[in-house]
Amino acid sequence: MAGDERRLQILRIAMRLFSQRGFRGTTTKEIALAAGVSEAMVFRHFANKEALYSAILDQKACVHDTLDPRLAVAEAIARKDDRAVFEGIALEALNQHDCDPEFQRLLLHSALEEHDLAHMFWEKFVRRVYRSLGNYISERQREGAIVEVEPAVVVRAFIGMVMHHSLNNNLWDRKRSLLKISNQVAAREFAGILLNGIAARGKVGTPIRSFKAAAKRFAVKNAVKGHRNGSQKKSENRGERDRVNESFRTAQTYLFVSNYCGCGHGFDWLQPL
Repeated sequence: MAGDERRLQILRIAMRLFSQRGFRGTTTKEIALAAGVSEAMVFRHFANKEALYSAILDQKACVHDTLDPRLAVAEAIARKDDRAVFEGIALEALNQHDCDPEFQRLLLHSALEEHDLAHMFWEKFVRRVYRSLGNYISERQREGAIVEVEPAVVVRAFIGMVMHHSLNNNLWDRKRSLLKISNQVAAREFAGILLNGIAARGKVGTPIRSFKAAAKRFAVKNAVKGHRNGSQKKSENRGERDRVNESFRTAQTYLFVSNYCGCGHGFDWLQPL
Protein backbone atom coordinates (compact mmCIF):
# COMPACT_ATOMS: atom_id res chain seq x y z
CA MET A 1 0.00 0.00 0.00
CA ALA A 2 1.37 3.39 -1.01
CA GLY A 3 2.34 5.89 1.68
CA ASP A 4 -0.60 8.23 1.11
CA GLU A 5 -3.07 5.36 1.06
CA ARG A 6 -1.62 3.93 4.25
CA ARG A 7 -1.81 7.32 5.95
CA LEU A 8 -5.45 7.71 4.94
CA GLN A 9 -6.22 4.19 6.16
CA ILE A 10 -4.71 4.92 9.55
CA LEU A 11 -6.67 8.17 9.71
CA ARG A 12 -9.94 6.39 9.02
CA ILE A 13 -9.27 3.68 11.60
CA ALA A 14 -8.20 6.28 14.15
CA MET A 15 -11.32 8.35 13.60
CA ARG A 16 -13.53 5.31 14.10
CA LEU A 17 -11.79 4.40 17.36
CA PHE A 18 -11.67 8.00 18.59
CA SER A 19 -15.40 8.36 17.87
CA GLN A 20 -16.10 5.21 19.91
CA ARG A 21 -13.75 5.71 22.83
CA GLY A 22 -12.64 9.32 22.75
CA PHE A 23 -9.11 10.69 22.48
CA ARG A 24 -8.04 9.68 25.97
CA GLY A 25 -9.58 6.24 25.71
CA THR A 26 -7.73 5.26 22.52
CA THR A 27 -4.07 4.26 22.26
CA THR A 28 -1.81 4.24 19.22
CA LYS A 29 -1.25 0.54 19.82
CA GLU A 30 -4.99 -0.10 19.43
CA ILE A 31 -5.05 2.00 16.28
CA ALA A 32 -2.14 0.05 14.81
CA LEU A 33 -3.78 -3.27 15.66
CA ALA A 34 -7.08 -2.26 14.06
CA ALA A 35 -5.28 -1.00 10.95
CA GLY A 36 -3.22 -4.20 10.66
CA VAL A 37 0.10 -2.39 10.92
CA SER A 38 2.81 -2.01 13.51
CA GLU A 39 2.76 0.85 15.99
CA ALA A 40 6.02 2.01 14.39
CA MET A 41 4.16 2.41 11.10
CA VAL A 42 1.66 4.69 12.82
CA PHE A 43 4.49 6.82 14.19
CA ARG A 44 6.10 6.92 10.76
CA HIS A 45 3.10 8.87 9.49
CA PHE A 46 2.17 10.68 12.71
CA ALA A 47 4.61 11.81 15.37
CA ASN A 48 2.20 11.00 18.21
CA LYS A 49 -1.43 10.50 19.04
CA GLU A 50 -2.01 14.23 19.24
CA ALA A 51 -0.68 14.67 15.71
CA LEU A 52 -2.99 11.91 14.51
CA TYR A 53 -5.97 13.56 16.16
CA SER A 54 -5.01 16.93 14.69
CA ALA A 55 -4.75 15.39 11.22
CA ILE A 56 -8.33 14.15 11.52
CA LEU A 57 -9.29 17.60 12.68
CA ASP A 58 -7.61 19.24 9.71
CA GLN A 59 -9.21 16.86 7.23
CA LYS A 60 -12.71 17.34 8.61
CA ALA A 61 -12.28 21.03 9.19
CA CYS A 62 -11.29 21.48 5.54
CA VAL A 63 -14.46 19.73 4.44
CA HIS A 64 -16.73 21.71 6.74
CA ASP A 65 -14.80 24.92 6.19
CA THR A 66 -16.05 24.97 2.60
CA LEU A 67 -19.67 24.42 3.62
CA ASP A 68 -21.84 27.51 3.73
CA PRO A 69 -25.44 26.64 4.58
CA ARG A 70 -26.68 29.37 2.25
CA LEU A 71 -24.89 27.91 -0.77
CA ALA A 72 -27.00 24.76 -0.68
CA VAL A 73 -30.19 26.84 -0.84
CA ALA A 74 -29.01 29.78 -2.92
CA GLU A 75 -31.90 29.53 -5.38
CA ALA A 76 -34.48 29.39 -2.60
CA ILE A 77 -32.91 32.44 -0.99
CA ALA A 78 -32.99 34.32 -4.30
CA ARG A 79 -36.72 33.74 -4.69
CA LYS A 80 -37.31 34.32 -0.96
CA ASP A 81 -38.90 30.92 -0.44
CA ASP A 82 -38.56 30.58 3.35
CA ARG A 83 -39.87 27.04 3.51
CA ALA A 84 -37.45 25.87 0.82
CA VAL A 85 -34.57 27.63 2.61
CA PHE A 86 -35.10 25.98 5.98
CA GLU A 87 -36.13 22.64 4.51
CA GLY A 88 -33.06 22.58 2.26
CA ILE A 89 -30.65 23.42 5.08
CA ALA A 90 -32.22 20.79 7.34
CA LEU A 91 -32.04 18.12 4.65
CA GLU A 92 -28.41 18.95 3.86
CA ALA A 93 -27.47 18.66 7.54
CA LEU A 94 -29.40 15.44 8.12
CA ASN A 95 -27.86 13.79 5.07
CA GLN A 96 -24.39 14.91 6.16
CA HIS A 97 -24.89 13.44 9.62
CA ASP A 98 -26.07 10.15 8.14
CA CYS A 99 -23.06 9.98 5.83
CA ASP A 100 -20.57 10.75 8.57
CA PRO A 101 -21.96 9.69 11.98
CA GLU A 102 -18.45 9.02 13.27
CA PHE A 103 -17.53 12.69 13.02
CA GLN A 104 -20.64 13.60 15.00
CA ARG A 105 -19.57 11.21 17.75
CA LEU A 106 -16.02 12.53 17.54
CA LEU A 107 -17.28 16.06 18.08
CA LEU A 108 -19.16 15.00 21.18
CA HIS A 109 -16.11 13.25 22.61
CA SER A 110 -13.90 16.23 21.85
CA ALA A 111 -16.35 18.60 23.53
CA LEU A 112 -16.48 16.45 26.67
CA GLU A 113 -12.69 16.19 26.70
CA GLU A 114 -12.36 19.92 25.93
CA HIS A 115 -10.20 19.17 22.92
CA ASP A 116 -9.40 21.80 20.30
CA LEU A 117 -11.49 19.97 17.69
CA ALA A 118 -14.76 21.04 19.30
CA HIS A 119 -13.62 24.64 19.65
CA MET A 120 -12.40 24.85 16.08
CA PHE A 121 -15.58 23.33 14.69
CA TRP A 122 -17.62 25.80 16.71
CA GLU A 123 -15.62 28.79 15.53
CA LYS A 124 -15.34 27.80 11.87
CA PHE A 125 -18.70 26.20 11.19
CA VAL A 126 -21.34 26.73 13.88
CA ARG A 127 -20.75 30.47 14.11
CA ARG A 128 -20.98 30.66 10.32
CA VAL A 129 -24.38 28.96 10.39
CA TYR A 130 -25.64 31.39 13.01
CA ARG A 131 -24.30 34.36 11.10
CA SER A 132 -25.47 33.43 7.60
CA LEU A 133 -28.87 32.05 8.56
CA GLY A 134 -29.37 34.83 11.08
CA ASN A 135 -28.70 37.43 8.39
CA TYR A 136 -31.31 35.83 6.15
CA ILE A 137 -33.86 35.82 8.98
CA SER A 138 -33.14 39.48 9.75
CA GLU A 139 -33.62 40.40 6.11
CA ARG A 140 -36.96 38.60 5.96
CA GLN A 141 -38.02 40.28 9.20
CA ARG A 142 -37.38 43.69 7.68
CA GLU A 143 -39.58 42.65 4.77
CA GLY A 144 -42.34 41.62 7.15
CA ALA A 145 -42.24 37.94 6.22
CA ILE A 146 -41.01 36.69 9.62
CA VAL A 147 -42.13 37.93 13.03
CA GLU A 148 -39.80 39.99 15.18
CA VAL A 149 -37.88 37.43 17.20
CA GLU A 150 -34.18 37.48 17.98
CA PRO A 151 -32.66 35.75 14.89
CA ALA A 152 -30.21 33.76 17.01
CA VAL A 153 -33.15 32.29 18.94
CA VAL A 154 -34.78 31.20 15.69
CA VAL A 155 -31.53 29.65 14.47
CA ARG A 156 -31.00 27.81 17.74
CA ALA A 157 -34.55 26.44 17.73
CA PHE A 158 -34.12 25.26 14.16
CA ILE A 159 -30.68 23.69 14.69
CA GLY A 160 -31.97 22.14 17.91
CA MET A 161 -34.65 20.18 16.05
CA VAL A 162 -32.21 18.98 13.40
CA MET A 163 -29.42 18.06 15.80
CA HIS A 164 -31.67 16.28 18.28
CA HIS A 165 -33.14 14.22 15.45
CA SER A 166 -29.67 13.26 14.22
CA LEU A 167 -28.43 12.38 17.70
CA ASN A 168 -31.44 10.16 18.26
CA ASN A 169 -30.88 8.36 14.96
CA ASN A 170 -27.11 8.02 15.23
CA LEU A 171 -26.58 7.49 18.96
CA TRP A 172 -29.62 6.57 21.04
CA ASP A 173 -32.16 5.02 18.72
CA ARG A 174 -30.34 3.55 15.74
CA LYS A 175 -33.23 1.18 15.01
CA ARG A 176 -35.56 4.22 14.78
CA SER A 177 -38.03 2.57 17.16
CA LEU A 178 -39.29 5.90 18.46
CA LEU A 179 -39.61 7.71 15.15
CA LYS A 180 -38.90 6.27 11.72
CA ILE A 181 -39.16 8.86 8.97
CA SER A 182 -36.97 9.79 6.03
CA ASN A 183 -34.68 12.79 6.10
CA GLN A 184 -36.88 14.43 3.48
CA VAL A 185 -39.95 14.12 5.68
CA ALA A 186 -38.07 15.26 8.78
CA ALA A 187 -36.68 18.32 6.99
CA ARG A 188 -40.12 19.23 5.65
CA GLU A 189 -41.81 18.87 9.02
CA PHE A 190 -39.11 20.75 10.92
CA ALA A 191 -39.34 23.64 8.48
CA GLY A 192 -43.11 23.64 8.82
CA ILE A 193 -42.98 23.66 12.61
CA LEU A 194 -40.49 26.51 12.61
CA LEU A 195 -42.43 28.68 10.17
CA ASN A 196 -45.99 27.85 11.25
CA GLY A 197 -45.71 26.81 14.88
CA ILE A 198 -47.86 24.05 16.31
CA ALA A 199 -50.82 26.02 17.66
CA ALA A 200 -54.04 25.00 15.89
CA ARG A 201 -54.99 27.62 13.34
CA GLY A 202 -57.74 28.09 10.81
CA LYS A 203 -57.75 29.09 7.18
CA VAL A 204 -56.97 32.74 7.94
CA GLY A 205 -54.45 32.10 10.68
CA THR A 206 -56.81 32.72 13.63
CA PRO A 207 -56.09 30.77 16.82
CA ILE A 208 -58.65 28.13 17.74
CA ARG A 209 -59.82 30.07 20.80
CA SER A 210 -60.98 32.81 18.46
CA PHE A 211 -63.10 30.29 16.57
CA LYS A 212 -64.88 29.38 19.75
CA ALA A 213 -65.74 32.99 20.51
CA ALA A 214 -66.69 33.65 16.90
CA ALA A 215 -68.94 30.61 16.88
CA LYS A 216 -70.78 31.84 19.94
CA ARG A 217 -71.27 35.31 18.48
CA PHE A 218 -72.30 33.96 15.11
CA ALA A 219 -74.82 31.50 16.54
CA VAL A 220 -76.44 34.06 18.83
CA LYS A 221 -76.47 36.75 16.16
CA ASN A 222 -78.05 34.39 13.66
CA ALA A 223 -80.72 33.34 16.12
CA VAL A 224 -81.54 36.90 17.20
CA LYS A 225 -81.61 38.10 13.62
CA GLY A 226 -83.99 35.34 12.68
CA HIS A 227 -86.22 36.14 15.63
CA ARG A 228 -86.33 39.85 14.76
CA ASN A 229 -87.17 39.14 11.16
CA GLY A 230 -89.95 36.88 12.26
CA SER A 231 -91.26 39.51 14.68
CA GLN A 232 -91.16 42.33 12.14
CA LYS A 233 -93.04 40.34 9.57
CA LYS A 234 -95.45 39.15 12.24
CA SER A 235 -95.75 36.02 10.25
CA GLU A 236 -98.17 33.44 11.50
CA ASN A 237 -96.59 30.92 9.24
CA ARG A 238 -95.74 27.89 11.32
CA GLY A 239 -92.68 27.14 9.19
CA GLU A 240 -91.24 30.60 9.93
CA ARG A 241 -91.72 30.17 13.67
CA ASP A 242 -90.13 26.76 13.48
CA ARG A 243 -87.14 28.24 11.66
CA VAL A 244 -86.66 30.90 14.34
CA ASN A 245 -87.00 28.39 17.14
CA GLU A 246 -84.56 26.13 15.39
CA SER A 247 -82.08 29.02 15.23
CA PHE A 248 -82.32 29.42 18.98
CA ARG A 249 -81.88 25.70 19.52
CA THR A 250 -78.87 25.72 17.21
CA ALA A 251 -77.33 28.61 19.13
CA GLN A 252 -77.92 26.88 22.44
CA THR A 253 -76.42 23.65 21.10
CA TYR A 254 -73.25 25.35 19.87
CA LEU A 255 -72.85 27.30 23.07
CA PHE A 256 -73.15 24.05 25.03
CA VAL A 257 -70.65 22.22 22.82
CA SER A 258 -68.27 25.16 22.96
CA ASN A 259 -68.41 25.40 26.74
CA TYR A 260 -68.21 21.68 27.55
CA CYS A 261 -66.58 19.96 24.62
CA GLY A 262 -64.31 22.61 23.16
CA CYS A 263 -63.84 23.62 19.57
CA GLY A 264 -61.70 21.32 17.47
CA HIS A 265 -62.60 21.66 13.83
CA GLY A 266 -61.66 25.20 12.81
CA PHE A 267 -63.99 26.81 10.33
CA ASP A 268 -65.76 23.47 9.77
CA TRP A 269 -67.28 23.96 13.19
CA LEU A 270 -69.26 26.91 11.83
CA GLN A 271 -70.59 25.26 8.70
CA PRO A 272 -73.88 23.93 10.15
CA LEU A 273 -74.89 27.52 10.88
